[in-house]
Amino acid sequence: MEEFLFYWKKCLNAYTKFDGRARRKEYWMFVAVNAVASIAASIIDSIIFDRTPLVSWLYSLAILVPGLAVSFRRLHDIGKSGVCILLALIPVVGWIILILWAIKEGDQGDNEYGPDPKLVGEIPEENII
Repeated sequence: MEEFLFYWKKCLNAYTKFDGRARRKEYWMFVAVNAVASIAASIIDSIIFDRTPLVSWLYSLAILVPGLAVSFRRLHDIGKSGVCILLALIPVVGWIILILWAIKEGDQGDNEYGPDPKLVGEIPEENII
């Protein structure tokens, strides 16, 4: 559970960082925590506010920018522009494409959006003597 919260907090702290790259693990941990938090917000709404999803709306609004930022960074990890997030506006097909891209392994090594997040802080094997 700590690992999930670590990546969720990491994404929240980087809410203005639309450049760089995000690993699959970072992205999917963020998505998982948000799914659980959204369900909890819905339960709170149904208990306290009956039919008004006030807590859910507030949570969705609070998580909008960090969610977009990590999505942009995830797309950058596979060499796609963050603008590709607009595919979400295409019903069904756009979402399927974005999910497949989110599942795809990131580019190995550096790409035009930055260094490989798996290698940051590590020495790549080809540089070991």
